[in-house]
Amino acid sequence: MMDSGAHDKRPPMLTSSNQDLSPHIAAVGDGKHYFCGCCAAFNNVAITYPVQKILFRQQLYGIKTRDAILQLRRDGFRNLYRGILPPLMQKTTTLALMFGLYEDLSRLLRKHVSSAPEFATRSVAALLAGTTEAILTPFERVQTLLQDHKHHDKFTNTYQAFRALRRHGIAEYYRGLVPILFRNGFSNVLFFGLRGPIKEHLPTATTHSAHLVNDFICGGVLGAMLGFLSFPVNVVKARIQSQIGGPFQSLPMVFKTIWIERDRKLINLFRGAHLNYHRSLISWGIINATYEFLLKIV
Repeated sequence: MMDSGAHDKRPPMLTSSNQDLSPHIAAVGDGKHYFCGCCAAFNNVAITYPVQKILFRQQLYGIKTRDAILQLRRDGFRNLYRGILPPLMQKTTTLALMFGLYEDLSRLLRKHVSSAPEFATRSVAALLAGTTEAILTPFERVQTLLQDHKHHDKFTNTYQAFRALRRHGIAEYYRGLVPILFRNGFSNVLFFGLRGPIKEHLPTATTHSAHLVNDFICGGVLGAMLGFLSFPVNVVKARIQSQIGGPFQSLPMVFKTIWIERDRKLINLFRGAHLNYHRSLISWGIINATYEFLLKIV
């Protein structure tokens, strides 16, 4: 997710000829961006999964951080990484698609819609990439079920969770698709649109370690901001996806239910947002720094 400014000293992105394109964009077809996005996601999930699990419990039950931690302690260490396979599979694939498709689609749109402003083509590319990521909603769906302790006695692994959903039909795998589409599109457009300008305002990096720090700060600041803004959407998504079977409720209907349950107070709707802010800061810092680092060495 991002514009060309994130890569230091790239030449202007023009559409008149292939020679005008930056080295990264010109080499999009080699799959480098997909590979780097995949590796960045793996690195992030392995490091931050326990924090994500605490956050999920807060989103689903509206409990305090201390209570969520106590829940995990009662679950035991053997269950700490329970459910990591779906997010690992989902995140490595979605981030590969996010970065790779964004670069590919940006190049194609500039080639075939040369009259459109670069900002517009890159925004459309980011939106389309985010929409494509939603194909992998079943992984996020199963992750939600495995993290919810109310379902611990129903299945113990990813395969069993997928089987439990199968009897309800293909639509059950995509329960919660609407909030995911909204979240992905909104976040992608802002991430790719702001990553370059933010990095340009950071101190000029003259060493590899300084570049790494700048990339971490850039990704972390954006991730924290977008994570906070999209937090209510994820609260609704978690509630929708914690259900197995039954009628499909609309996003506004579920939001209204949660709003009433939490005493119609905005602060209760954002319970856990502070932890999400710090998790997103670290996660997207890791993702962006890893991605940019790998781009330079692959």
